Amino acid sequence: MAGYLVNDTRKVTTHRFIEMKQRGEKISMLTSYDFTTAGIVDGAGVDGILVGDSASNVMAGNSTTLPMTVEQMIYHARSVVRGVKRALVVCDMPFGSYQVDRKEGVKNAIKIMKESGCDALKLEGGSEILDTVKGILDAGIPVMAHLGLTPQSINKFGTYAVRAKEDAEAEKLLADARLLDEAGCFGLVLEKVPAGLAAMVTKEIKMPTIGIGAGNGTDGQILVVDDMLGMTKGFSPRFLRRYADLNSVMTDAIGQYIMDVKSSDFPNEKESY
Repeated sequence: MAGYLVNDTRKVTTHRFIEMKQRGEKISMLTSYDFTTAGIVDGAGVDGILVGDSASNVMAGNSTTLPMTVEQMIYHARSVVRGVKRALVVCDMPFGSYQVDRKEGVKNAIKIMKESGCDALKLEGGSEILDTVKGILDAGIPVMAHLGLTPQSINKFGTYAVRAKEDAEAEKLLADARLLDEAGCFGLVLEKVPAGLAAMVTKEIKMPTIGIGAGNGTDGQILVVDDMLGMTKGFSPRFLRRYADLNSVMTDAIGQYIMDVKSSDFPNEKESY
């Protein structure tokens, strides 16, 4: 149903994300990795689409996000951009594309923006990458930050458990959020952090916060579209709400197709030339 829940069909911008926070309107975000899905997600009226490096898991079957390359992210982002009219399209910078130094980070950021046509980029990390974030912002590229569980650092953490439960890590997260806010980022993803901490960060900073496993005190929420539609199986973290069971729907439809082919029911006379 095109335009569902959306009267304002203007293109969503980073400025509108900040405006939404200021007037207390929650921000809805989902991931997309391809043209067809992005068109459906956008048509339903979502505010923002993240072309996540989670494509590594969902699309390519890798166990982590680390293998994704700049070229692969450009391919997915370009496909998504072609399917989107309204939503803000944010693309993840993949592991290794901005951690080395500021110069390389800015160069890769410019490449992704030029070749994908996306609206903004997302980077994981705080004070460690602040100089690179500033360089990308200085180049005129909007940046969404990402703190808490940062999947590109999974080998350092050694687990996908909730982050910042201890005081020291919570204080660093809050300090990093302030630094990134002052630098001029337009948004902050908070992943798998205690709800109380996420709510505190949200009140402390000007930029909107987007939660995933961070409670209801953030300015918006994001989920992986394949997870919330029930296409994936076996991944059931506490924060995931499944809004459909497309795995069963698709399996039943494909099973019926196989039966129709085997029984010569498909194609019938009307479906033949």
